[in-house]
Amino acid sequence: MKHLLFLSFLLVGFGLTSHSQTGDAWKYAQTITEKGLKDQLSVIASAQMQGRETGTEGQRRAALYIKMQFEKIGLKAPAALDGYQQNYPLFRDSLLRQEFHINKNVLKVEQDFLLIPGSAISETVKSNQLVFAGYGIDDANYSDYKNRNVKGKVVIVMNGEPKNGNTYLVSGTEKSSVWFYSTNRKLAAAQKHGAIAVIFVDPEMTSIPQRIVNMANSNRLYFPRPDAQRVSMVYLSAPKLSDLIGEADAEKVLGLTKNKSAMDKLNITSKKDMEIAFSKKRYTIYASNIIGYIEGSDKKDEYVFLTAHYDHLGMHNGQIYYGADDDGSGTTAVIEMAQAFKKAKDDGHGPRRTIVFMTVSGEEKGLWGSEYYSEHPVFPIDKTTVDLNTDMIGRLDPNRKYGDSTNYVYLIGNDKLSSDLDPISKEVNNKYTHLELDYKYNDPADPERIYYRSDHYNFARKGVPILFYFDGIHADYHKPSDTVDKINFDVMQKRTQYIFLTAWDIANRDEMLRRDIPLPEMTR
Repeated sequence: MKHLLFLSFLLVGFGLTSHSQTGDAWKYAQTITEKGLKDQLSVIASAQMQGRETGTEGQRRAALYIKMQFEKIGLKAPAALDGYQQNYPLFRDSLLRQEFHINKNVLKVEQDFLLIPGSAISETVKSNQLVFAGYGIDDANYSDYKNRNVKGKVVIVMNGEPKNGNTYLVSGTEKSSVWFYSTNRKLAAAQKHGAIAVIFVDPEMTSIPQRIVNMANSNRLYFPRPDAQRVSMVYLSAPKLSDLIGEADAEKVLGLTKNKSAMDKLNITSKKDMEIAFSKKRYTIYASNIIGYIEGSDKKDEYVFLTAHYDHLGMHNGQIYYGADDDGSGTTAVIEMAQAFKKAKDDGHGPRRTIVFMTVSGEEKGLWGSEYYSEHPVFPIDKTTVDLNTDMIGRLDPNRKYGDSTNYVYLIGNDKLSSDLDPISKEVNNKYTHLELDYKYNDPADPERIYYRSDHYNFARKGVPILFYFDGIHADYHKPSDTVDKINFDVMQKRTQYIFLTAWDIANRDEMLRRDIPLPEMTR
């Protein structure tokens, strides 16, 4: 009888603890308010941050502000770092000389051509073996390299990607995936097949546009990956294509490109003598990730990450790209969630697992900051149970014509890497926030490729389960008009509370999330 009575007390106690935990989660989620979000975002996406472009004074100002917020909240700084900042190196090149000759004819720089130098400090490439490689695409659905040998040769590729009627051959849909086959992707494909240099031609470029010149001058900042030996690339004006491959072949190619016709079977080579040469000066500058944490209790050696990128596109042509939604909204959410978790900790309701709050830079340039962290982790990757990544949660998707488009969030990664993720995310939403969980972008084969496009991917490729929260593409995406006044703070509050509550659940469960589903392959 005594044992039964004792057992009943244990059961009652367990029930009270469970109920209390649920009540505490919602109590502290409510400390995340519209006003708090707006106050933070109004600073992060303000003119004084100058668009927060990686490697600039604006990015450094934003880093300092986030660091100050982490200090004010009372987050701990990792012992492995000098304060909250994890600095990582970037290279910036300044061209001292660039030349391009065809059969000894000297082309005019920034009018006929523009050189994007490779990894070498100086280089001269001479060749009389030029191979036309269509659009320069190497994909499972369409490849311009299938029957072409470009090893040791200079490759000529065209802008764009081909169609079959109304369907793009690469994505297999009526929507282009051309963002994924950017110039950098085509450069990587050419290098993979052994090309020694790449000449890039856009049929619309009768001369080199000033925007390309400006972009080249501003984008000579790059992430020094240890295995990245990049070849040089030349932007060539369309009229000069005939100087390389002859007038008849040039007319044929330009005509096919304008009609988006396939060119994988077009066999064009040239024996023209070609020479490109350059020399440059290299500078090393630093960007940073900002990292703070709240130590857990009995499972403090296991980690829940809450991440967002705080960089954006900076200033161009006198205009500030404010990046209020992308990703000021995610950065603000991380700060506000840190504040809520710290209040819970101070009140005696701290998490069992350690919660790490990390805002990264370099996302807009190519996921640089999160890649650096994944290769130089401050906390063990194998003990990181989840990364909840937030990139754009402050707006509504104007193209979402179904359901309640004022009460949703796009959720990505819920059914990948861990079979625990989907039940947790749904249970938390059903219990508290009642958002419409939309999986539109969750398919890795989706043309937008969202699963691979934000910082969570650098956790996922290391085996860490991830959930990614996203509001969709709107008209102000990557424009100066992505400003604070267009943020829907009521929806942003609800989404942030949902992420907080999901983190609370994962931080306090008995076991780490299982890693029982393989990482989806990046097929394109």
